[in-house]
Amino acid sequence: MYAAGYGIRPLKAARHGAGLAAAGRVLAILLAGAGTSALLALATHVGSAPIGATVVVQPGDTLWSIAANRYPGDDPRARVDEIERLNRLQGPLIEAGETLRLPG
Repeated sequence: MYAAGYGIRPLKAARHGAGLAAAGRVLAILLAGAGTSALLALATHVGSAPIGATVVVQPGDTLWSIAANRYPGDDPRARVDEIERLNRLQGPLIEAGETLRLPG
């Protein structure tokens, strides 16, 4: 059976252009999300710290020792990761004479 009575009206748009306004809101939300994603991707790619200085690796140096000496108040693990990312190193192995860029 079909319901009949008060409050049952045929389907029709509430006003002219209502569909366009909703589409505009959806588009604005999508653009805001895409912009936020792009900024986060750029921040991740660039790294959290700008280039501050360079250091020439001396015999016996490790990334850990360089990070601990240059940033005594910071967590060396985080600084080692930043140095690896900044210099596009595949791992913690470095050689004497190599010049490394350090985060600022």
